[in-house]
Amino acid sequence: MLKRLRERAGSESGFTLIELLVVMLILGILAAIAIPAFLNQKDKANDASAKSMARTMQTAEETCNTDNAGDYTNCNLAALVAIEPTIVASSNASPNAPTNLGQKTYTVSATSPPTNNVFTAAKAATGVVTRSCTTGGTGGCTKVGTNGGTW
Repeated sequence: MLKRLRERAGSESGFTLIELLVVMLILGILAAIAIPAFLNQKDKANDASAKSMARTMQTAEETCNTDNAGDYTNCNLAALVAIEPTIVASSNASPNAPTNLGQKTYTVSATSPPTNNVFTAAKAATGVVTRSCTTGGTGGCTKVGTNGGTW
């Protein structure tokens, strides 16, 4: 029995240098494909935080409108924070002051600092809400044209 094991161990050889190089080449190619895809996911996650912030600001704006008898003119950033305390700047999202405040209109936006993408929700006098984004880098802004897109 011991003799058979010695013969078997003696006849086995290791991997050749070429085989090891081929395996390392395959691993390198797989890493080159996976790493950029992973890095882009981090940008998309940061942008998702800014999108969530803009959507939260939109909901707070509607609540402020209800509290002010159907008028958005007093619904500034301080009023939105009083309604929803989670509207605060973080490393992933930063709220911008609402603009275009009128009786029936508003525009709220949030910026994703890592990518510099700005996500905006705007309500027109007709009641239609449009969402847009301006892209400063990669991430979750679907480009339409050269300057921005939608989310």
